[in-house]
Amino acid sequence: MSFKTTPYEPAPPPGDALERARRFSALLAGRRSVRHFSRRPVPRELIDELVRTAGTAPSGANKQPWRFVAIDDPGLKREIRVAAEREERSFYERESNQRWISDLRHLGTDANKPFLEDAPWLIVVFRLVRDDAPSPGPTATDQVYYVQESVGIAVGMLLAAAQGKAKTAAKEEKEDREEEDRDKQTRGALLSEEDDDDEEDPDSLLRDALLQA
Repeated sequence: MSFKTTPYEPAPPPGDALERARRFSALLAGRRSVRHFSRRPVPRELIDELVRTAGTAPSGANKQPWRFVAIDDPGLKREIRVAAEREERSFYERESNQRWISDLRHLGTDANKPFLEDAPWLIVVFRLVRDDAPSPGPTATDQVYYVQESVGIAVGMLLAAAQGKAKTAAKEEKEDREEEDRDKQTRGALLSEEDDDDEEDPDSLLRDALLQA
């Protein structure tokens, strides 16, 4: 794999650095490990953007020893769920010890993983034990370094990017709902005014009746 070097050009964003750090901390503090997901579709472009962000993580010798595979095919998600539940049953029934089970009990987890089919996308992360596309040249090797640490950092950045996008999407959705509500209220007020204009004055109706008599 050949890599381009990108010159570092520090450009501090405007505003107070401490305040930005606090906002970012608050953003990530809102992250939760959840097992219930909406089935609402998520665009592929959004998933690509999250993975692209994760790919900027540092890694040993810049080998980037990870592969992110995004899956939305229902049949493949079903196969993953079946395989995962088989492994989980083995874990809960034979491989784990009582202390581990005790630590998990308050979370209510078990071998059932329906969320693997409910979530619109699964992102499967693989770690490489050998570089599958080393840089060309006489000094290139397929060795990878600090694999666990590198992949862990990349996954952490993926989660941070997803949290940021989710927060932004939730804010935009709330703003859209509020705008729709305002539009409905405005249309309702206009219709009410039109109805008032259409109503005839009772006094004028009485005058018309007397004149006709």
